[in-house]
Amino acid sequence: MAIPRSSSVRAKIINERLGKLFPGSTKTLCALEHKNPFELIAATILSAQCTDERVNMVTPALFKKYPTPDKLRKASPIEVEEIIHSTGFFRAKAKNLILMADKVVTDFDGEIPNTMDELTRLPGVGRKTANVVLSVAFALPGLPVDTHVLRLSKRMGLSISGDPIKVEADLNKVIPPDERGAFSIRMILHGRKTCSSRSPKCPECDLSDICPKIGLSRE
Repeated sequence: MAIPRSSSVRAKIINERLGKLFPGSTKTLCALEHKNPFELIAATILSAQCTDERVNMVTPALFKKYPTPDKLRKASPIEVEEIIHSTGFFRAKAKNLILMADKVVTDFDGEIPNTMDELTRLPGVGRKTANVVLSVAFALPGLPVDTHVLRLSKRMGLSISGDPIKVEADLNKVIPPDERGAFSIRMILHGRKTCSSRSPKCPECDLSDICPKIGLSRE
């Protein structure tokens, strides 16, 4: 088919096709294993510069020892560091986990908040982590933008920006609120499987016929 000129039309097609490739809800598509919003926010903090698989290997021991924010905020940094060591940047992550838990208890009565403003007030929580928690734990609109979403958004002509906040705003204009979380995860999965950074598998891509990048290369 001809490449749609409108980014909104292109986004609709991409959303529909990725939905068929990677079916499921935002919650079922999320690879981070968790039982509640507290576990999800902790796992997401650990996932920075680390694979989901590695995080899932570490969190059972972490959550067994510190099952609540109140338990975690009283934890010894050294003991937390030992548990999460393999996730990388373990000292900074341990500090953020403990400070996050403390603020959850002191400012939010031990409950993970469910607004962007409140979530981003927690140590170690930026917009990406907040959007993960909003969309996965609370089924609220939230579109996490990571390196895969940045790359695919630019290649597919959905945004020309390299700024995650601007890309999020651009995608929010063309993706329905209740589909944003799943769309983000599907973009990540497609980026890992097919539209990789260095060697994208364009001939195998289900989006190749509407990809501006490929269209330009054919001219």
